[in-house]
Order: sequence, then C-alpha cells, then structure tokens
Amino acid sequence: MKKHLLLFAMILLPLVASADPVEINGIYYDLITEGNTAVVISNPNKYTGNITIPEYVKYNDIDYSVISIGNSAFDNCTELSSITIPNSVTSIGERAFSNCENLVSIDIPNGVTIISPQAFQNCRKLKHV
Repeated sequence: MKKHLLLFAMILLPLVASADPVEINGIYYDLITEGNTAVVISNPNKYTGNITIPEYVKYNDIDYSVISIGNSAFDNCTELSSITIPNSVTSIGERAFSNCENLVSIDIPNGVTIISPQAFQNCRKLKHV
C-alpha cells in the first residue's frame, strides 16, 4: 500500500512542481510548495565529478526536503564519477543515471524504496552501490 501511494505521489509531482527549475549550489531542482519538497532534475550543462545531494535545500528562505531523483536527472552525464544520495530520498526515477559511463560509485540510503526501470542502464564502470 505504501509503495502504491508513493508511486501515485511521484506521478503527481509534475502537476504541483514549480514551473521553472531552480539551481542551488550547482544542482537543479523542481520545488514542490505543497509539502516543501524538492526533486533533483537534469542540469542543462550536465553534472560532472563527485556530487553530494543535500538532504535539504533553502530557496527564498524556505527549506525543502530533497525526496527524489527525477526521471533522467543524470542521464548521459558522462563525466559524473560518484554521487551520494541523502537519507531523505525515497525514490530514483526512470533512467535517472543511464549512460553515466564513468560513474563508479553511488551511495544509496536504505530509505530508497523505489528504483525505477533502467535507472542505471549502461553504467558499466559502476562498482560500488
């Protein structure tokens, strides 16, 4: 039942997210004002190097809990080497990390209950999950 509710919430996220992406410390988010939550989305210039996603982000003096890695958020980020996901994240979207050919390490917390199809497709160097 919990998984179905979370999946339903993930489907509704685009409907209540802000119209424009927000960049905070090099990471792009859709901010959801109802519930003060944030979803990591793609960077138009692609993410590179070692990324640590924070548990909370502040925008216009409001704290938002980072709850999800969105669909295709890191897709084709060929220069991404490692990523640390906070405990607040509960889902990883479809193709979130696909084609990250140099991704070798990712820390996924126990709170992640949904990893969508093809989330790590073609991550051939990924050794530490």
